[in-house]
Amino acid sequence: MPLSDEQNSDCDSLRSSESAATSSSDSEYSRQSFTSDSSSKPGSPTSTSPPKVVTFDEMMAAARNLSNLTLAHEIAVNGNFHVEPIEPPHNSLTGRVKRIVHEAFWDRLADDLNEDPPEYEHAIKLFEEIKEILLSFLNPGANRMRSQICEVLDTDLIRQQAEHDAVDIQGLANYVISTMGKMCAPVRDKDVSQLKATGNIVELLRQIFHVLDLMTMDMVNFTIQSLRPHLRRNLVDYERAKFQDILEETPSALDLTTEWIRESIQDELSSASCEMSSSSGAYEISKPNLSPNMVLTNSYLKLLQWDYPKKPIPETLMADEGRLRELSEKLNQLKIVACIFVIISNMVTAATEAIPEFIEKQKRISLVLLEGMNKKTFDLKEALNAIGIQTCTEINKSLTEKGFPPLNKEVQSNLLGQLCSIAEENNPVSSLIEKRIYLYMRTLLTSPYSQKSMPTIPGGLAMIQSEIEAIGTQYANIVNLNKQVYGPFYANIFRKLLFNEAETKQAELAPSTN
Repeated sequence: MPLSDEQNSDCDSLRSSESAATSSSDSEYSRQSFTSDSSSKPGSPTSTSPPKVVTFDEMMAAARNLSNLTLAHEIAVNGNFHVEPIEPPHNSLTGRVKRIVHEAFWDRLADDLNEDPPEYEHAIKLFEEIKEILLSFLNPGANRMRSQICEVLDTDLIRQQAEHDAVDIQGLANYVISTMGKMCAPVRDKDVSQLKATGNIVELLRQIFHVLDLMTMDMVNFTIQSLRPHLRRNLVDYERAKFQDILEETPSALDLTTEWIRESIQDELSSASCEMSSSSGAYEISKPNLSPNMVLTNSYLKLLQWDYPKKPIPETLMADEGRLRELSEKLNQLKIVACIFVIISNMVTAATEAIPEFIEKQKRISLVLLEGMNKKTFDLKEALNAIGIQTCTEINKSLTEKGFPPLNKEVQSNLLGQLCSIAEENNPVSSLIEKRIYLYMRTLLTSPYSQKSMPTIPGGLAMIQSEIEAIGTQYANIVNLNKQVYGPFYANIFRKLLFNEAETKQAELAPSTN
């Protein structure tokens, strides 16, 4: 289910566009393409002014808005989202440079402290940085601890003590460790305790910074968890407002989305029947009654067959691109699994019925062997051949144990051939299963929002019912939230685009009067 049931009304503008698009009051939009110059006004003649020049500052502002929108969306919809420290690969150039620079710094600090008299300037700067990190962990009301940290780690005081060789570096480090123990999450108690056992002062300071880095990540992730409920309550309004800011800074920010919807409109127009009637010797073509909701549903279904590596996704779905791509890949894998079982059940029905546990066991094996099938290097035909061989082996073993004769070589050969043919283009079994999967997804998207039960699973998909229902639920959640957030933008696109496409199609079909 989407994040907030009470926000269904946010899609009203999209549903109302269905009637608005067919109303004569919207005729002012019918001759203006959505992709026309952004300075053109609705209802006015096409503008001849040059395209708006987007400045660098405007582009950077749009990038920041997009980054904020994407981050907020990810935090709200992904309950497992968290931040982890980024470490460069050990043997990479970045990793080697980082190690060299760090080693040089800590070696220099050791040399400074070993001088006679010791040179404390680098150590003082480290304690100043430690103080700022500790203060960043405090809540606004922790005035007492804030004052104590500022008093003990007073840089000016420490520098005065260093000038008289009276600074207690070990004592300051012990205070920092004690303070870290009071502020850290329970998961860091062991790390803080281990600091007390570090004898070398340079190594101790180094490890203090390491643990402080971990505590910083803990604080960031705690903040994310604290923000998540608030973001979920306000996500629709927040995302919509941020995207509106992006659109104002970058007028072309809906170009891909417009093309995505235009393709579905053209598909609907191509399949719509054109009724022709004669009036005063002239022909008239009736305008197809296009439903924006149905067009949008078809647009969403296209995302399940999207060529993600090559084709950019619509701007309004960029925050969910990773999830949509993953669902598409899983659905493609399940399609192959369903095809395998349809062929097996049709060719060796009696043999599989004699093995009650065969379906679940074979499904697990098939999913393992089909792992990574969306990679370019994956050989689907080879994987299907391996599944076929394993299937024959499993069936023969079970039949032999029950005292039945094994499958003859001809049946095994035919079974292997049928399974391997799934990889061929326009395979009839694959095409049938694909149609039924998309019929199920369409039914799911067009079902009433408040409906709690899942649609009836089409024939041939029973063996993957639990998996496809899980994918369908995730997919419907993404679609419903996307409609809530971007419904007004889609409605605006339909108002500006729908009549234009319909009239263009009529002009192409209308007979010449010359």
